[in-house]
Amino acid sequence: MPPVVKIEELHKIYDSGEIPVHAVRGVSLEIHHKEFLALMGASGSGKSTLMNMLGCLDRPTRGRYLLDGVDVSRLEKDELADIRNQKLGFVFQGFNLLARTTALENVELPRLYGQTRMPAKKMRERAMHCLDIVGLSNRADHMPNQLSGGQQQRVAIARALMNEPQLLLADEPTGNLDSKTSIEVMGVFQKLNEQGITIVMVTHELDVAHYCKRNLILRDGVIVRDEAVPNRSIAEVELAKLKEAETAAKLLAVGSPAH
Repeated sequence: MPPVVKIEELHKIYDSGEIPVHAVRGVSLEIHHKEFLALMGASGSGKSTLMNMLGCLDRPTRGRYLLDGVDVSRLEKDELADIRNQKLGFVFQGFNLLARTTALENVELPRLYGQTRMPAKKMRERAMHCLDIVGLSNRADHMPNQLSGGQQQRVAIARALMNEPQLLLADEPTGNLDSKTSIEVMGVFQKLNEQGITIVMVTHELDVAHYCKRNLILRDGVIVRDEAVPNRSIAEVELAKLKEAETAAKLLAVGSPAH
């Protein structure tokens, strides 16, 4: 099976003023089916620029990018928009849900902008299935302000799954969440990955990156480390540990003498 992503000598140079900014410098990379990769690096490392090119939101200055076997490096804007809709799913730090729209309707949105229209009944069934995957089918009629941050991010993940993407791109998806909710969301990503979805996630948090299978670290637009994650964290296990610790703390509080 060919890689989902294959980039060869990818460069991105921004002409901002007198001195060009070389954000990505000759990166070559393959991402295969069912990989779960964390893209890391300090501010200015090039990780966001590389993520934007992977998401067909920006074109490389030079080099090739094959997505699911299609060379997307030189496609026109309309063609890139079609590729994004057909082959990519996006999850952002800020959730980006429509405030006056139910969870179900938010999930349906990618189908409304696609080339091929789906019958309303089938679209609703597909959206409910995506909400069920992330454990939120019982919140389908809730507005975003009726959902917790973690639930809103799950709706965003369900929306990203609506068009059955080849690649799921997540940009700091736990950045607005507390530690426990972050683990729960990483559990959703791990389950999706087990079901065969390829995921690339930008994160600056080492503990979050440890839930992925592979860590890729950029510095000054160059890959400086690309390695498998040893003894990766499993969300279910970490949540069980957290629950045990919370129970122990409560028992300790109950057993403490009153002051």
